[in-house]
Amino acid sequence: MQRSDPRNGGSLEVPRLPLALLRAWLPYAERDEVIAELSAEFAVREAREDRRAARAWLWRQVLGSVPPLVRRTFSRGWTGFEPASSRLRPGGPPMESLIMDLRYAVRRLRSRPTYALLAILTLAIGVGGTAAAFGLVRGLLLTPLPYPAEERLALFWGRGEWSEQEVLHLSSEWSGFSAVAAYRARELPLRRGADASPELVPAVSTSAALFDVLGVRPVIGRAFEPNEDRPGAAPAVVLSQALFETLGGQPSLVGSNVELDGRAHTVVGVMPKGFWFPDPTVRAWVVEPLNEEDGSGNYTLVGRRAPGTDGPALGLALERLTSRLRERFTYPAQWDKTRAPAVTPLREYLLGPLQLPLLATLVAMAVLLLIACANVAALMLGQVDSRATELAVRVALGADSRRMTQQLLVEALLLGLAAAGVGALIAAQGFQLLTDALPLGPLAPRGSLDWGVFFAALVLALAAALAVAWLPARSLRKSDPQRALGHSRTGGIGARGGRTEGALVVGQVALAVLLTAGAGLLVRSVANLRSIDPGVDTGQVAVVDVVMEANVAPEKRRQMLAELETALSVLPGVRAAGAAQKLPLRGSGDNWGIRLEDKPDLPSSTTSVRLVTPGYFQTMGIQLVEGRLLSADDREDTERAVVINQALAAKYFPGESPIGRRISAGFEGGERIVGVVEDVAEAALTDGPVPARYMLYAQVTAYTPARHTLVLRTQPGHEPASVLDDARRQIAATAPSVAVHRATTLEAVFSQAIGPARQVMSVLALLTALAVGLGAVGVYGVTAHFVRRRQRDLGICIALGLRPSRVVAQVVRRGGTLVLLGSVLGIGAALVLSRLLSAFLYGVSAVDPLSLAGATLALLAVGVAAALLPAWRASRLDPAAVFREG
Repeated sequence: MQRSDPRNGGSLEVPRLPLALLRAWLPYAERDEVIAELSAEFAVREAREDRRAARAWLWRQVLGSVPPLVRRTFSRGWTGFEPASSRLRPGGPPMESLIMDLRYAVRRLRSRPTYALLAILTLAIGVGGTAAAFGLVRGLLLTPLPYPAEERLALFWGRGEWSEQEVLHLSSEWSGFSAVAAYRARELPLRRGADASPELVPAVSTSAALFDVLGVRPVIGRAFEPNEDRPGAAPAVVLSQALFETLGGQPSLVGSNVELDGRAHTVVGVMPKGFWFPDPTVRAWVVEPLNEEDGSGNYTLVGRRAPGTDGPALGLALERLTSRLRERFTYPAQWDKTRAPAVTPLREYLLGPLQLPLLATLVAMAVLLLIACANVAALMLGQVDSRATELAVRVALGADSRRMTQQLLVEALLLGLAAAGVGALIAAQGFQLLTDALPLGPLAPRGSLDWGVFFAALVLALAAALAVAWLPARSLRKSDPQRALGHSRTGGIGARGGRTEGALVVGQVALAVLLTAGAGLLVRSVANLRSIDPGVDTGQVAVVDVVMEANVAPEKRRQMLAELETALSVLPGVRAAGAAQKLPLRGSGDNWGIRLEDKPDLPSSTTSVRLVTPGYFQTMGIQLVEGRLLSADDREDTERAVVINQALAAKYFPGESPIGRRISAGFEGGERIVGVVEDVAEAALTDGPVPARYMLYAQVTAYTPARHTLVLRTQPGHEPASVLDDARRQIAATAPSVAVHRATTLEAVFSQAIGPARQVMSVLALLTALAVGLGAVGVYGVTAHFVRRRQRDLGICIALGLRPSRVVAQVVRRGGTLVLLGSVLGIGAALVLSRLLSAFLYGVSAVDPLSLAGATLALLAVGVAAALLPAWRASRLDPAAVFREG
């Protein structure tokens, strides 16, 4: 604001901020006079003193005036009192009118509790669910990984494919990479005292360069040194912040020893809080000496690309690496690393499997939010339409249309604030529900529900409320008072309208059909997966995974395993017990080379191998096809026996009996085939039959792993889960040095093997139920409003002899038409978007007609049912009562 300078006739600018603060609270009738007086006094004081003193004076005046003005404004706004001087400029101060409209909105919502509660809960469900899904997406997909320049990190080829021989051969020069490390995930027994039982710690065995590759240094101590992954080096460990605090959290812990995997490891460092690799559950990183004689593939390679190694340069670097592999190693065709060299960005490798489930859930939540917004908009439109006569009278008497629109917006914002509060509670519960239900695995802790998510819920609710209020506000602005009053005089005869409400219901139904079709696809897919025969009897089997310490001698491990099998087999409710080094349905096990003694010219190949105990087949329910099973009579001092599956027999012995034939896995003396069993899902549930063979621990003395899976078949009437606690106690009593990794049931393992489709299905089914419920509410509300709007017409028709059944049919036909139209649009959307679910489907097309037809029929049935109640009420109208009301 410019004012003349009394000294030289110039102009001075009055500070705008204090005047703007004062202007917001001054009544219109007094505003210009007060602002003019303050501006004039400011100019005089600035001329007499200086500008700083004048500004200080102005701020003192404003800050001293605002509190009483605020009190007066709230008092007048809350009581509705408005002096005559302010009425010359209708509306008074903006804050005063807002307070009055807020009070008016509260009164209206209190007088209509059903409408208010339904609108708040509907909006809160959509807002809370979307906020919860966004919390997971933000924490898992949008948050940067805890490694600098993460875009330069990549994994070589596949997971767990690299041998120590290969790593050491390539380590002299990693062409195109500044650093490369080999690692493998493990569960290591940790002892806190000489007599304490071991507890399992998720850990990573790695080469010394891991932290150089990741670019992160410990906050206490140091990282691994280059020579610590050589044979003969002292065992060293770097702890996570969580394990460091669990062990006391004292800095003196660095440099001391902890007993991991039966050996003393020197703690050399502690990683910063928030660091994780390769998942947040890992609590220790152990440097492991690499053995150049070990050719088994157990390791994953992660590297940091050197600057400039992009595009063609990366391809050349990979080709140089494969050339060096080709010079030294000869691979079977199925494991040839030189055929298709490739690297996978670390982010894609770690988070890629989560992307589709999370995005599908977020899209489903957003669809639910749109349905909720459409539902609330339809409710508000119904409220505006029911007040058409009142609003028309107010407009005819001179009411300000902007003020009436403001009242509607204030009511919507009030609903939004209430929905935000309820939605925050739903977000908290929904976040935990989604975390448990979705296939997030060990990365679940990265999802975060914090104040940011609650703030997002608030902003989302207010934005949704304003968007919802736009339609009724637009309807209010375009309303014709004369027509509304004419309809009021005729009692609604000839009134039509409701097109916008009908369009909203059509949109709700279309979105609900989209969700229902997606849920139907997943239900059918999961049903197809469950119908797959895994080759084992999943009922009545308990599963206990155990880990032995590295310092336990191989013969001692075999003895302990036999003792555990005997001890568990006599537990109450247990019928049989067995053990294997890896369970089916949990991914590929060990793969060993195979050679047929009478067919030496066959190309080299590998098959799956399971080391088992004699009770394994009976316990797992694996059926014998030919010959005999392995037994306790097959000992170390007898000929080595092997049982093969049907896939191996078909591949290597087509059209002939394999019983008695000799094969070799590279051990001296070879093995004789004594039996053939049915195929088992050795790796994934959906994999086809793969050649596999079974050998006894007792006869393979050259290899006894540290990890084993014990299986127990319970007697009829005993649930497998009921013996798990007894099994834990029996293991602790029989072999105190053995640590239990996890205990579950084979049925749970089978459910897990179904994959993410099962978990996404459960979430989508819940959202579909909510969407169908909201859609039913929308159909009911619009149909009931249609009946209220046409009740005089219907009353006349009934008075003239129209049968009640015809009235019901007429009203239901309108609701059914809306649902049918919405279903057609929903099918079109499902055909476009259902391909997002294609990665979760098995044995069913993304455009499966049965699922689409089922979704349409389900929504049509729900819509017709929702329209029946208002239709039944319409058929029971009393014409005399309707005419009296008119």
